[in-house]
Parts: sequence; structure tokens; C-alpha cells
Amino acid sequence: MTELTVQAHKLDATDELGAKRAEFVLDDVVYLDGNSLGALPAVVPGRVEDVVRRQWGELRIRSWEESGWWTAPERIGDRIAPLVGAAAGQIVVGDSTSVNVFKALVGAVRLARGADLGRDEILVDATTFPTDGYIAESAARMTGCALRPVAPGEVPGALSERTAAVLLNHVDYRTGRLHDLPSLTAAVHEAGAYVVWDLCHSAGALPVGLDEHGVDLAVGCTYKYLNGGPGSPAYLYVRRDLQDRFDSPLPGWNSHAEPFGMRTAYEPAPGALRGRVGTPDILSMLALEAALEVWDGVSVEAVRAKSLALTDFFLECVAQYVPAGRVECLTPVPHAERGSQVALRCDGAGDVMKRLIERGVVGDFRAPDVLRFGFTPLYVGFADVERAARVLAEVLA
Repeated sequence: MTELTVQAHKLDATDELGAKRAEFVLDDVVYLDGNSLGALPAVVPGRVEDVVRRQWGELRIRSWEESGWWTAPERIGDRIAPLVGAAAGQIVVGDSTSVNVFKALVGAVRLARGADLGRDEILVDATTFPTDGYIAESAARMTGCALRPVAPGEVPGALSERTAAVLLNHVDYRTGRLHDLPSLTAAVHEAGAYVVWDLCHSAGALPVGLDEHGVDLAVGCTYKYLNGGPGSPAYLYVRRDLQDRFDSPLPGWNSHAEPFGMRTAYEPAPGALRGRVGTPDILSMLALEAALEVWDGVSVEAVRAKSLALTDFFLECVAQYVPAGRVECLTPVPHAERGSQVALRCDGAGDVMKRLIERGVVGDFRAPDVLRFGFTPLYVGFADVERAARVLAEVLA
């Protein structure tokens, strides 16, 4: 037993979140891919069976009212709100992240142009996940704006009186770099523009502070650190004081002030409901609602503390176990700049990851040469971390 193995057992013995692991369906695999798909919370299968057999099978159409299907998007939004630092009534759940990015970005441009028609430029995170870039390009064409890709750290210097909206990622999906949401949001506001934050790699892993920092609009998925299941619906945050001016480019009957009035003229509903479009995906949505129960009694601050401890320990183990020069860490070492994943660059990364998975350590690979390891504090332990680094060293040797 190595010194690091002993240290891992000591850390697990004092882990205040350690008991949460039992609330997930896990095996002896070290699962470090929760930044792509979270593990299954044990309560979900039974809940989904009830939704299918009783709510759909027996109550059928009555479940829209009697089982609360109709109000699920805003009810579940209120359940997510504390995890991203938002008060109730500002988040609606539904559609994919891509669709919500489109709603938010076009909505942000429309908010900006309501005050200044000269704002004809969108800034987008140059390192963004490809889909966000595709959506930004389409939104720019639709609104007649120019699109400028800019590295997040260069955004303050790129802002001008022409800037209408800025789309940024809170955590870089490749490297795990955490960007400075408070200062970047303040800089965008000082320029008179609106900001949209993509929280896919931060929500459920670290404090976000949407209300505290005055974020205008935000979107995020729920199948990573929120463990909602494959393809679970995303969410849209619209700050309360902007809701009466939020003009969604996708108005639907679900966001109508009188959805069953079947009127030909569109009148938007009040509040965050303006972010709804069509009929909610009830099966996935209620699976997500059940999955969120694992957060009962858990603070995001405790999750963040463990996340940093896990990633610190992983970097320590890698430094001791892996031969010098075999990997390069792309993830920032300072806590203020780190999300909840570690990205390592190495030759033959795709093959290395396949061999890791064969040996029971599951992370993922991003072309051309990046190994990604995601650390979900609710179910990853320190012994998992030590084992992953040890197996990585053996594979590379």
C-alpha cells in the first residue's frame, strides 16, 4: 500500500459527502466522465416507472393537472435555481441547450437594440463548444449582427458601443478552465451590452451566483453534474427585471399568456414562462426531477470544496505516479481558475483512454490529444482518484 493509497483512505473517511455515493447506481468502475454524463441516481428508475405505469398508463390525460405535468418546467426550474445562485421564478426547464442558447442570444440582442439600434455586434467565446459557435453564427445572421470570436480574457478590451450581446462559457469544456463570471459580467454591463453564460460545465460542480453577479441570461444542460440522464432537458435563466422585455425568437403555445385560448395573435406569458416553447418532454423531465433529489441537504459550497480537493489530489497522484514528460496538464492549477475536471495532453490519447476504460477507469478523449477526467463530488471518492492515476501510469508505462 503506497503513501498515496493510505492518504486516499484517510480523506474518504472524513468526507462529509461520502454517504451520497450510496444514492447512485455504481459498480467497481472508477467513473470520471460525469462531465459528459452523470451517474444514475438510485431513485430514478422507480420514479420513471410510476410516471409510465400510473401517471401515463392509468391517469393518462388527467396527469397534466393531477400529476403536475403542466407546471413541471417552472417547478423543476425552481429546484435547479439554488444550485446556480438564483431565486425562484427565473428558470424554466425544457428543450436542449442548443435551443436555449439560441433563445437567450437572440433575446439578448433584442434587449440591447430596444435601447440602441446601433448595437450590431455579437461577441462569442472563441474557445466555445462548437454548437455554441454554430448557434451564435446563425443568431448573428438572423439579427443582422457581425460575429466576433474573442478569447474570454480579451472580452473587456473587445467591447464597444457596437456590442449587443456576449456569449461565454463559465468553464471551458476542453481544459476545465474556470472563467471569471463576476468581472466579465460587470465589464459587459459597463459597455451597455447583455451577457449570456453557458453553465453546462459548472452547474452542480461549483457556485455560480447568477443573481449575486447580475447575470442577464444563462443556459445549461442537466445531464452532467446534475445527473438528469441522457438527453435530459436543459434550462433557461432570465433575470427577473428583464422578463417583461425578454422577446424569445421561438414563441410557442406553451409560452402564450393564454395557452389554451388558441388565439392567432401571440401574447407572451409573464415571467420565466416566456422561455417555454412547445409541449414539455415529460418522461425526461420527471426523471430529472427525481434525480435532483440527491441534492437534498447538500450545499454547493461543500461540493466545490470537495471538487478542489479531488482535483488537487489527482494532480498530486499524477505527478508522483506518471513518468515525467508523458503528460501535460492543460487545466489551471490555481483554484480560482479551475472547474471540476482535469485535462491532460498526451501522445496517443485516444488509444490511452481506450486502455484506461478496459482497465476500469472511465474518462473521455477529445481530439486530437486530450484526456479528460471529470470529478463529480457526490459520488467520486479519493480512492477512485488514486486508482485512476495509478492505472494511468501503468498504461503509459
